Amino acid sequence: MTPVAASTGWTIGLILGIVAVIVVAAIVAAIVVLALGILHRAQTAVAGVEKLRAQTDALDGIERINDSGVRILRSARSLRKVAVGK
Repeated sequence: MTPVAASTGWTIGLILGIVAVIVVAAIVAAIVVLALGILHRAQTAVAGVEKLRAQTDALDGIERINDSGVRILRSARSLRKVAVGK
């Protein structure tokens, strides 16, 4: 093998290595950009959930209200049964 052929192989290998590193760097950069976008959307979603939680925490005693509604409904059904005769 001549010295020119040996140095050509190294040159091609070096160029391919540099191209591979550039491609990997581009892929990593794209992943980082996408991850930052996901982070921003997640922070927006968390803020929305916190706002929703603040709005629904004001419903103190909802269990008692629901229980009263169920009792009223049962009483109305019982009265209807008595009135209709079923």
